[in-house]
Amino acid sequence: MPPKVLGDIFSAIPPSEDPNLLVGFSGHEDGAVYRLDGDRALVQTVDFFTPIVDDPRDFGAIAAANALSDVYAMGARPLTALSLVCYPYKSMDIEILTEIVAGGAEKVCEAGALVVGGHSVGDAEIKFGYAVTGEVHPDAVWRNQGARPGDRLVLTKPLGTGVLTTAVKQDKLPTDLLTEPIAEMKRLNRYTAEAARDLKVHAATDITGFGLLGHLYEMVSPNRLGARVQCDALRLFEGIWEGIEAGALTGAHRTNLEYIETYTVPRTAAFTRYEKAVLDPQTSGGLLFALPADQADVLMGRLEASGHRPSLVGEITDTPELTCC
Repeated sequence: MPPKVLGDIFSAIPPSEDPNLLVGFSGHEDGAVYRLDGDRALVQTVDFFTPIVDDPRDFGAIAAANALSDVYAMGARPLTALSLVCYPYKSMDIEILTEIVAGGAEKVCEAGALVVGGHSVGDAEIKFGYAVTGEVHPDAVWRNQGARPGDRLVLTKPLGTGVLTTAVKQDKLPTDLLTEPIAEMKRLNRYTAEAARDLKVHAATDITGFGLLGHLYEMVSPNRLGARVQCDALRLFEGIWEGIEAGALTGAHRTNLEYIETYTVPRTAAFTRYEKAVLDPQTSGGLLFALPADQADVLMGRLEASGHRPSLVGEITDTPELTCC
C-alpha cells in the first residue's frame, strides 16, 4: 500500500506507553523492538507479497530473504519464522506451493533461524512470506533514524528489481536479464549486516517498496536533515534503462514520488535522469547504512572483498532536502 495511505491508517492507533517497547510503529522503523531484560530484546517484523518471478522455489527464497531483511536492518539475528500463505489450492497444483514453501524454508535455515509454523488461507491469488522474530542487545539496536550531517551512505545491493521484474512479466525484456537480480534478491542481508556489526553505524534501513529515496526520506525527515545522492555512483542492474524506456514502471513509482515530495526535492538534471531508478520499488533490496566517512570506506572494502556490489551513494546533510547530483 502507498506510504501516505499507511501513514493515515497508523495515525489512528494510539501510541504504546510501555518503557520496554524500545521501537514501535511511529517512526518508520523496519521492525518493533521489545526489551526482555538488560541483555535481550525481541525484534518482530512481517512481510509477504505476490510472486515476482516465475520459478516457485526462487519466489519462496526471495520472500524469505525479504522478510528476514528487516531483522538484519535492526542489527538483530533472526530466531523463528511463521509462514504466511495465501493460495488457490482448489485450482492450482499443490506441488507449486510445496516448492514455494521449500524455497523459503531453505533460506530461513541459511539464516540460522527456524520455521515454527504459520497460517494459510485459500485465496484467488498467491501470496507468501513470513512473520519473523529476532534477538538483539537493547543497546545495539540499529534505527533508521540517528544519521548525522557528514555521514556517508553505503548501499549494499544494486537497484532495479522493480523495473526489471515488471519488464520481463510484460515481455518487454528477455528473461535472462533477471538472472543477476534474482541472485541478489535471494542473497541474505545477513552477510552485509555482519560486515558492519563492529562499525559506528548511526542509522540503517533496508531498501524495499518505497525505493531508495523513499527510505532515505524516512531516514532523514524526522530530524529535519537531508541527503545528497551521487547518482553516477549508484550500481544499477543491467537492463534497467531499457525497461524504463519501455515503460515498465509500477504504481509505486508514482506513489513513492508523491511521498517524498512532502520534502524538498530539487529538480536537478541528475534527478530528471535517475528519477525512475531512485524511486524504483525493490524486493529484498540492500541495506542502507549511514556512518562516518572512514567507517564507510572500511565497510565498502569489506563488502567488495566478499563479492558484494555496494555503492557509496552519497552523504547526509544538514539541509532538509533530498538532492540528486
